[in-house]
Amino acid sequence: MRKLLRQLLGYEAEAVVVHFASGPVERVRAMYEEIRGLEPEREHYVVSIGEPLGFGLPIVLHAPSLAELRMQLGPKRIGLAPFLLGRDPLCWLVWQAAPRKMLAFNARGERHHLRLRTLLTSVLFAAGVPLDRIWLRPWWWPGARERSRPAAADVTLAGRALGGRPRIAILSPYFPWPLGHGGAVRIYSLLREAAREFDVWLYCFAEPGCAENPGPMLDLVHEAVLFTMPRYREPRWATLLPPEVREYESPAVRERLARDRGKWQLLQVEYTYLARYPGDVLVEHDVTFDLYQQMGARWSAWRWRRFEKSALARFRRVMAMAEKDAALLADPARVRVLPNGVDLARFRAVPESDGQRVLFVGSFRHFPNVTAFRFLWEEVWPLVVAEEPAAMLTVIAGPQPELYADIPTGLDFHGFVADVVPFYAATNLVLAPTLVSAGTNLKVLEAMAMRRAVVATPSGCDGLGLRHGESVWVAAAAGAMAAGIVALLRDRPRRESLARCAEQIAIDHFGWEAIGREQQRLWRELL
Repeated sequence: MRKLLRQLLGYEAEAVVVHFASGPVERVRAMYEEIRGLEPEREHYVVSIGEPLGFGLPIVLHAPSLAELRMQLGPKRIGLAPFLLGRDPLCWLVWQAAPRKMLAFNARGERHHLRLRTLLTSVLFAAGVPLDRIWLRPWWWPGARERSRPAAADVTLAGRALGGRPRIAILSPYFPWPLGHGGAVRIYSLLREAAREFDVWLYCFAEPGCAENPGPMLDLVHEAVLFTMPRYREPRWATLLPPEVREYESPAVRERLARDRGKWQLLQVEYTYLARYPGDVLVEHDVTFDLYQQMGARWSAWRWRRFEKSALARFRRVMAMAEKDAALLADPARVRVLPNGVDLARFRAVPESDGQRVLFVGSFRHFPNVTAFRFLWEEVWPLVVAEEPAAMLTVIAGPQPELYADIPTGLDFHGFVADVVPFYAATNLVLAPTLVSAGTNLKVLEAMAMRRAVVATPSGCDGLGLRHGESVWVAAAAGAMAAGIVALLRDRPRRESLARCAEQIAIDHFGWEAIGREQQRLWRELL
């Protein structure tokens, strides 16, 4: 019937695909090639405004208005209208020309049909929500496609025998091996120090495979209790609690902790989003509401402040990473500062090789690292290569970085690496371009111990006792940071002087052995 009606009205029976070039040429090309591969039998057109696109498309229409587009298409009808989301005038044109055929592409290269019958998902997608989250609904929403699944069954791994020493339990949101990010490095390093004088139980949420490959952890703990990772499928706006808190809430974990409470004398909870579990010591790896305030995310900052302030009151002691963090927390008498540290036996100074290699280290699972990388890649690095075309950037982004950010081309990019020491040894300069930060940056401490000069933002090197021009190069803006990178790449004696001074600070103040003694002193006070 529809085919007959189209023939009576003078339309072609077969619809055509009309691509709207509402973005950069390379992204338009990628969109065109993707849809052409999916619809090889249809005729394809590309609509642009202004100059020709210039990448060899067979048919390009120049249509600044709906009337001109219809005139150029003639009797053909639009069966599919792919376009790039943005503020380009062509986005309005596609809405006028084919409101029921719009196939939108976002900045991540994801695509979604914008339809009135799926209005909420279409609005969320157009607002920039990732494709895998536009269908998420609160637990109370009727007819939700997916439901959350809390951590469930646990696996108990037997470690070393009890030694008649004080008994401590640690609750962690991940298994601290391998050392894929700063949090794992801290927990593992302090566990190693604690194992000298304490019997330790470890409770943690663990990725698949941890039970089969626990590394050296079973030599440090009496028992390691591993819970399956939760699967949280609700939108971030749907709860007054921070979504990370909701994600890690698990009846199975509560039940196991309650059952084992008589085995140990004190429980230390790592990270604020686990603070709903009952414990004695809370480790504030970040003051999370402060991070969101720095980003200007008011709703997230309000939720975290509300939760964080109440959670702190339930613990006998709180550990902060830096004096700045401790000052933000209530009741300073209960707050103890234990900064991050570095393994001085593993990260040892090696001579620097000739070259212009620059290193950025930061797990993309921690959103301030994603923000820092984007600032570096989009604003700082173009200014550097304009002055020093031979400069080479290496990025180590931790496990599954593609889940948290788009991965650009044109740089030496790595996800998880088992050992970062060779990367520090091969580089000439280390960057810490953190725009929002709390605590102390492990990557800066590692660079200091390896005797590598660091260029950092003020928040990137905060709390380490470093001074601009003496032990670090500090720059807040993109231009100033690029100028610092170029200046140090060109001046080897100057960067070696900065590196030697920073190395001594790391040796004097940030070894894990000394920090571990402070943690053990705190435990003994409570026991």
